[in-house]
Amino acid sequence: MQILFDQGAPAPLRQFLSHHTISTAYERGGSTLKNGELLQAAEGAGFTVFATTDNLKYQHNLGARRIAIVVLSTTSWPRIRLVTEQVAQVIDGGRLPGATPK
Repeated sequence: MQILFDQGAPAPLRQFLSHHTISTAYERGGSTLKNGELLQAAEGAGFTVFATTDNLKYQHNLGARRIAIVVLSTTSWPRIRLVTEQVAQVIDGGRLPGATPK
């Protein structure tokens, strides 16, 4: 799967998802885009998962989105590092549109 991390998603998380193609908004030149614009750009580029720390359900109409959105509870890498297995399971476990179970 192709995964896009927004500005808040800690880059070290990518090492726990190494079997996926991961990019950051910064790497793709989208660090100045607002979430709605970034989601649209990510869908247009063929990403299947958008990892963010923003709770988008209150900010955007997500019903028509084709991209799966994984909301991380914090930007803190030390805290996310403790739950990397659970994050990987959510992404890999087939609970996302387009995900293939192992």
